[in-house]
Amino acid sequence: MKKIYIMLSYTGTAPSKVIKLFSKEKYSHVSIALDSQLKELYSFARKKVNNPFIGGFIKEDINGGIYKKFENTKCYIYSLEVTDEQYETISNIIKDFEIKKHNLHYNMIGLLGVLVNVPIERRNHYFCSQFVSEVLLKSGVLNFNIPSALVQPTHFYNMKDKDVVYTGLLRDYSDGINYSYSTAAI
Repeated sequence: MKKIYIMLSYTGTAPSKVIKLFSKEKYSHVSIALDSQLKELYSFARKKVNNPFIGGFIKEDINGGIYKKFENTKCYIYSLEVTDEQYETISNIIKDFEIKKHNLHYNMIGLLGVLVNVPIERRNHYFCSQFVSEVLLKSGVLNFNIPSALVQPTHFYNMKDKDVVYTGLLRDYSDGINYSYSTAAI
């Protein structure tokens, strides 16, 4: 068995404030990591720190980029146990996204579909929670039983059977080893 990590976050950027306004939830962004140090952290988001209009598949850096600019980013990190085979599948899916990253775009229109509860799926277009949901669905780890184009960060937050690794300011996160506690403690 291995672990993967899901990070929910709220940076306080203008787009995150809009998402939070409509969702009325604590976190507006979700990412997936293959390691507890979050060095292999992936999502769909802005590609350039100062331009929220150009987005796509990105490898996130918890010590740089948008997280460095918005140093008061709040996060909620948890782990999920997966089989070796599922971990390998997740890794391969992410590698495939990485290879195609120049042809992948942010699904802004898809976010509008979430607002009206109508899934809008576009080829090579994803928003953060849609991407993470697809990875988990295709690897056989998790199925929310709704189209990935309707999955929101709150679906990940409200999951059962997860091990919370850390909650707090992202800048204070070290590696997750010292923070792990069960969801029963929340």
